[in-house]
Amino acid sequence: MTTPATPSAPQPAGDDRKLVTVDETYLAPTFEDKLQLFWKNYGTAVLSLCGLVFVGILAKGGWDYLQAGKEVDVQKAYAAAATSDQLKTFAAAHAEHSLAGVAQLRLADEAYTAGKSADALAGYDKAFATIKTGPLAARAQLGRALAKVQAGKTADAITDLKQLVGDAAQFKGLRAEAAYHLTSLAAEAANGADVQKYSDQLMQLDPSGPWTQRALMLRATVPAPAAAVAAPAKTDAPAGGVQIKLPGK
Repeated sequence: MTTPATPSAPQPAGDDRKLVTVDETYLAPTFEDKLQLFWKNYGTAVLSLCGLVFVGILAKGGWDYLQAGKEVDVQKAYAAAATSDQLKTFAAAHAEHSLAGVAQLRLADEAYTAGKSADALAGYDKAFATIKTGPLAARAQLGRALAKVQAGKTADAITDLKQLVGDAAQFKGLRAEAAYHLTSLAAEAANGADVQKYSDQLMQLDPSGPWTQRALMLRATVPAPAAAVAAPAKTDAPAGGVQIKLPGK
C-alpha cells in the first residue's frame, strides 16, 4: 500500500501573495547598486539644489567683489583730497564712511589752528559722530574740549577734560594730554592747588611721559599752595604769658 503524500499546509484565506523561491545564487544589492538607485530617483533634485547653492555663492562673491571695489574707490578719493575744499567735498560725498570722519577731524584741526573755534567745534562734533569709537574718536573729544577753551567756554572744557582723564577705558597718552591741559589751565589761573593735583595725576598715569615733564615745568613756575597753619601748642601759662608760682609747686 502506498503512503499517501503529505498534504501541503493550507493557505490562509485572503493571502494571495506569491511566494518566490530564493535562488542560492541570489546576492544582496551592493553599495554601488544602492547609489545608482538613489541617483535614478533623486538625481535631478540634488542637481537642482546644487545649482541653487552655486548661484548663491556666485551672487555673494559678486557682491563682495563690488563692495571691495567701492572701498578701494573711497580710499583713493580720500588720498586724493589734499585741500580743505577737497576734504569738504569728500566728506559730503561719503558722509557715512569712517574716512569722512577723518576728513572732518582734519578740517576741525585746521579751523582750530586758524582760531575759528565755532567751525572747529562743529567739525569735531561731526568727526566724533562718524568715527564713534577708537583713538580717533577720543582725539575728536580732546579737540572739542580745546576748541571750547579757545571759544572762552573754559568751565565746559574743564569738565570735558576731567571726564577724559578719569575714563580708564581711554588711551593712556590721550588721558595724559588731557591732564596736562588741565594743569596748564590751572597754571594760567595761578591756582597752585590744582596745578599740584593735576600734575600728581599725570605722575600716576605716565611718570616718564613728555606731558608729565611739561606739567612739572609748569608746576615749578606756580607758587605752591599755602601750607596749613599749625595750631598753637598748649601750655600751662595763662594768657599774657605771666606764670604764677604756687606754693608746693
